[in-house]
Amino acid sequence: MTQEQESCFGLKKLNLPRSEIPAVTNVDYSDRIQSVSKKTNKRYHEMLTVFKEKYGCPVIVNTSFNVRGEPIVCTPSYAYRCFMRTEMDYLLLNNYLLEKADQQAFKNDSDWKSEFELD
Repeated sequence: MTQEQESCFGLKKLNLPRSEIPAVTNVDYSDRIQSVSKKTNKRYHEMLTVFKEKYGCPVIVNTSFNVRGEPIVCTPSYAYRCFMRTEMDYLLLNNYLLEKADQQAFKNDSDWKSEFELD
C-alpha cells in the first residue's frame, strides 16, 4: 500500500483495490489460488489459456455455484435454473456456452426467492 492508502480508515480502506484481480484477493492480501496443470487437466488448462489470450488474465473465479440460501448446484438443470435466475451473462456447461441474451424467458418461476431461507 502507498502511504496515502495506509492513512485511509474504515470503509475507505476496505474498498481500496488490492490487486488486478480483486475478486480473489482477501482484505489481508491473501488468496486461495489453485493452479491447473496441462498434464493432469488438459481441457481446463486449454480453456484458461484461451481465456488469457482473449481477456489478458489467466484466472477464473471458481466458487460455490448457488444463490445465497440455496443448496449448491449439482445437476445441469439446476445450473441452468440458477443461471436464469441471476444476473450472470454466460454459463459454460460441459461443451456448451450459453448466453443469457439467447435464452427464452424463464417460465413458471414466480416468487422463487422465497423458496429458501437466507443464512
